[in-house]
Amino acid sequence: MARVLIVDDSPTDVQNLRAILQKAGHTVIEASSGHDVLDRVKLERPDIVIMDVVMPGVNGFQATRTLSKDAATSHIPIVVVSSKSQETDRVWALRQGAKEYMVKPVKEPDLLGKISALLGA
Repeated sequence: MARVLIVDDSPTDVQNLRAILQKAGHTVIEASSGHDVLDRVKLERPDIVIMDVVMPGVNGFQATRTLSKDAATSHIPIVVVSSKSQETDRVWALRQGAKEYMVKPVKEPDLLGKISALLGA
């Protein structure tokens, strides 16, 4: 199973995502901000990142762009999971380097399916 890094400043959203991922057998690592994730990714070496957009300081778009442009982390797929539901948000996330975009609340089979597809499982 995968090592999944959840990046979200909402304890409720983190809890919901953690429950889905752990039930499926994934190891969950957490970061509470876009700034946090930049260090955590290099330290923890996750297989995939689940990234919120709306966070204080460094937002999810900025963190996604930084991770996808860094040679040390660009191979790690990022799934943006956000309450922002506009098509422009999805397009912008993909332009920043995200591999997938999902709108909260996510459905368990959809999230697990995207993770499996991205990791080739």
